Amino acid sequence: MDSTGGQSLYPLHRCKTLHLVRHAQGIHNVEGEKNHDAYLSYDFFDAQLSPLGWKQLHNLRKHVQACGISKSIDLVIVSPLLRTMQTAVGVFGGEAEAYTDGVNVPPLMVANTGNSGHPAISSLNRPPFVAVELCRERLGVHPCDKRQSIREYRPLFPAIDFSLVENDDDILWKPDIRETNEEVADRGQKFLKWLWTREEKEIAIVTHSGFLFHTLSSFGNDCHPIVKSEICANFANCELRSMVFIDRSMMGSASSTTNYPGKIPNGLDLPSDVATEKLPEEGLAN
Repeated sequence: MDSTGGQSLYPLHRCKTLHLVRHAQGIHNVEGEKNHDAYLSYDFFDAQLSPLGWKQLHNLRKHVQACGISKSIDLVIVSPLLRTMQTAVGVFGGEAEAYTDGVNVPPLMVANTGNSGHPAISSLNRPPFVAVELCRERLGVHPCDKRQSIREYRPLFPAIDFSLVENDDDILWKPDIRETNEEVADRGQKFLKWLWTREEKEIAIVTHSGFLFHTLSSFGNDCHPIVKSEICANFANCELRSMVFIDRSMMGSASSTTNYPGKIPNGLDLPSDVATEKLPEEGLAN
């Protein structure tokens, strides 16, 4: 029964906190805003971040550190394209060049990846970073959305886990077939279902505007229009929105880590007035 004017309660252990991030500005965005046909150019194949994009991600990095997200996330999921991986490691990775003598761990990103001039980014004390193809941008036609081979990415992003990417080469992107809105939305739903196979409860996801818009558009229909807009509005470059993802279908099987069963040690549960009445008698018995 909902008697609270649209409010509701839901068990915490059947929820995940998702921090959704669109990548920072890429060089394809710069030209595409001037002329949309630029998205058809192979000059922007697997486009890297622009200089402004690097400034955007550094500002977002300061924000996630100030509000505590950088310390609370359990996992970073990233679309395996250059601009999203640069954004993910730049925002949620360790300090640049934060290595000390005797520490032998691979960096999240090596120096100057994508001709960025950026120093290496540390993986020390950071959560796992996992590349997932289900959260890629709309596939096909636009070369900026075609990825390099995984064998080319591994030396650039040594600490990102690419094991879930099934094919070394990009067999999903087609030069003459572009995904429909419905196909992107369906892929987004598959991605969200996959999330319930993960044990992590607080997850950052660095992905793309088209993927986010079409995935989220199916949500919020039972909410106030302003809330619907908060969920589904287009993302700006390097925008972050934090949302709670609820499992209504019992797909998530994890038990609560915070619930407590009570009755430890075991005893009678009595209403307070009854318990009060029994106290003198029990006192005499003692």
